[in-house]
Amino acid sequence: MSDGRSVRLHCFAHSEGGLSLFDHWAASAGGGVEVRAVALPGGARRRSEPRATTRQALLADVLPRFTGAQPGPYVLYGHGLGALVAFTVTRALHEAGLPGPALLAVGACPPPHTPSFALPDVRAATDAELLDVLGGRGAVPPHSDEGIWLRAMLPVLRADLELAQALEAAARTPSSAVPLTTPVLVLASQHNPLAPPAIADGWRQCTQGPSWLRTVPGRHFFAAGRELPALLGRACRVTRRLAGQSVPAG
Repeated sequence: MSDGRSVRLHCFAHSEGGLSLFDHWAASAGGGVEVRAVALPGGARRRSEPRATTRQALLADVLPRFTGAQPGPYVLYGHGLGALVAFTVTRALHEAGLPGPALLAVGACPPPHTPSFALPDVRAATDAELLDVLGGRGAVPPHSDEGIWLRAMLPVLRADLELAQALEAAARTPSSAVPLTTPVLVLASQHNPLAPPAIADGWRQCTQGPSWLRTVPGRHFFAAGRELPALLGRACRVTRRLAGQSVPAG
């Protein structure tokens, strides 16, 4: 692109309470990148609305922002559950025959055909069952600070897990469209047991386009650091220069 227009980097958080992860990204991503944190219904910034817990409800809310005319290429990044959301949006655009992101970046999340959590059906599970799993099978004492936080956040966590399971189930359903060819950039940390760098092998199966793995410092919430937005900023500028050609992030 020669008009100097910024590349839009649309970001989906691991939870609707986690959008603050992206507050510092504009400064860290560098010039030529417009960071946009996507707020989902029911989250902290849209608290009065019902939460989206199905693929249909999610796409009804999110997809319209990407179906209009886009001023140049854009990039999607999703962290944790947000990676499933970003992949779902990318796949839905592809299945509708609409232009999608020039790059799909996913962080801290196993591929959608590999269940992220060893949970019972979240819709049928009792609070005690979910707290037991989320608390590490008894590793978090129920009356500790962590245990109290889990109990307070359980309605939000339950909704997030229900959406994650719905998106994973939908992703395992064969698509009627030709295979996805969107380039995929996988971000992972060596110190994140939930989603180690080996997850890249599974994400490569989600596209026939090129894919790359980049490791960054930190544990599961490495999006809070400066390294990730700087890396994605470079990827966005490469995307802008090559106007959508498939190239690895620098």
